[in-house]
Amino acid sequence: MLGINRLRKVGSLFAAVGLLAVAACGGSGEGDAGGPVRVSVWAWYPEFKGVVEAFNASHDDIQVDWTNVGTGPDQYAKLKTAFTAGTGAPDVAMVEFQQIPTFLILDALVDMGQYGAGEDEDLYAEWAWQQATDGDEVYAIPVDGGPMALMYRKDLFDRHGIPVPTTWAEYAAAAERMKAADPDAHIASFGSDGGWLNGLMWQAGCRPYGYSITEARNRVKIDLTAPDCAKVIEFYGDLVERDLMATDPFFTADATAALDSGKYWTWAAAGWTPGYVAGSLKNTAGKWAVAPMPQWEKGEDAHGDWGGSTFTVTKQADNPEAATVVARELFGTSEHAWDIGLNKAFLYPLVKDVAADPAFTGKSYEFFAGQKVNEIFVPVSEKLGDFDYTPFQDFVFDELLDRCAEAVAGKREWDTVLDATQDNVVDYAEKQGFTVTR
Repeated sequence: MLGINRLRKVGSLFAAVGLLAVAACGGSGEGDAGGPVRVSVWAWYPEFKGVVEAFNASHDDIQVDWTNVGTGPDQYAKLKTAFTAGTGAPDVAMVEFQQIPTFLILDALVDMGQYGAGEDEDLYAEWAWQQATDGDEVYAIPVDGGPMALMYRKDLFDRHGIPVPTTWAEYAAAAERMKAADPDAHIASFGSDGGWLNGLMWQAGCRPYGYSITEARNRVKIDLTAPDCAKVIEFYGDLVERDLMATDPFFTADATAALDSGKYWTWAAAGWTPGYVAGSLKNTAGKWAVAPMPQWEKGEDAHGDWGGSTFTVTKQADNPEAATVVARELFGTSEHAWDIGLNKAFLYPLVKDVAADPAFTGKSYEFFAGQKVNEIFVPVSEKLGDFDYTPFQDFVFDELLDRCAEAVAGKREWDTVLDATQDNVVDYAEKQGFTVTR
């Protein structure tokens, strides 16, 4: 799924209940005696109704009851309320990767490894499996991700003779040439999205977080001021200050109009981009192309991810074994489910064989003038390295975005954004009972 952190302010729920003090219990119904086990699922995947119908048609012993209770933070708020109350949670819940540690600290997720889920390891992209597990314990089944690449207006770059940038230094130079050619244009927008910034820092080699509930429940690494993190914020801050980059939030009418009018020439986007832009940008279809992300040093091959989600089994499930079957098989290797996921929902698949299938990698997109853009996105996902999150990642993203907003407004220097974010996040973590390391 696309980066959902733009819907924010969920972290305040943790201010009322200590993260290290909450545990969940309870259960949910299985259906009529003698009939199939009924497994409740909360998810907001596009076109998910058809996926559920396909699962139910192929299983006599288990049937899925699906509810969409809201997207991202709306669902998470309901989940946290249910976990705190000990009742009301579904058996299976769609959860983004960055939220998994949060629900682990609430003792809310079942280790599906005890029901055979560990057998699925080789099916999935290595980085995704790392984020879904902790040692031998399997807390989530990956579904989709957001490997990043550079979407750009090929017609405008060609018209003005500007080379497609292969490094971030070349990107800044392209922004200067673009501004000289069209003073009203911007190389891109510094959108207000924590997942997007996180993906850019990931690509830069920044690894600011570390957490393993099996190693130490109350210890977390927070190192946002590391040089590989700071260079990203300061680079983009410089582009904003020089009016080479706009500041419209992503996924707004203004941002869509800017992408569709020539105001923005690029977007550091994700593997779900083809479906999103094809449905949103009508005037510039056929004028865009995708290139690998610019690198910080020429010749490097570093990558980042923006977005991605999983299925988890909650501890309120009456039949966690049946719920694990649902989490593993709703998508998993189901051809029918992935036909819907790829061609209607435009998910980027984390099942390696699905991503590597010529039907996916070789798919041409009319929006990109027939370019087979997945030939760029697939190697990114294959090469992504490990990346950890904190048990309060929504709070971290909120703090980062708030400090960036202050810099955009001229109320803070860009080179202080991460220092302030680090201080506020460390303070929050320590008040929640964590020992913080760097």
